[in-house]
Amino acid sequence: QRLKAAVHYTVGCLCQDVAEDKDMQFSKQAIAAISEITFRQCDNFAKDLEMFARHAKRSTVNTEDVKLLARRSNSLLKYITQKSEELASNNMEQKEKKKKKSGAAKGARTGEHPEAAVTESEDSNMA
Repeated sequence: QRLKAAVHYTVGCLCQDVAEDKDMQFSKQAIAAISEITFRQCDNFAKDLEMFARHAKRSTVNTEDVKLLARRSNSLLKYITQKSEELASNNMEQKEKKKKKSGAAKGARTGEHPEAAVTESEDSNMA
């Protein structure tokens, strides 16, 4: 019930922004109808995402499920794909930084150079 109220409030704010921008009015019934449709569509999206993950024999929804959900909207799919790639890139950078920090700490403890410690750990991952 609180979620539904939050959706209604957000839709009301968006309608107010559009009304001011386009110099028009939205009736309370129109806002309520848009809110209800939005809430039902989000419910459908959630169920679809759950089914996509289950079909792939997973218990967790991932970005591929979201891309599959957005497949009918080219602009939305493009946006989601771009953001997904940005997040993946940022995650890789964070992992590399952590790897270098832990490698530098190992090198300091063992008296080695940090580069050697990183190379060793990379080599052990390859084996």
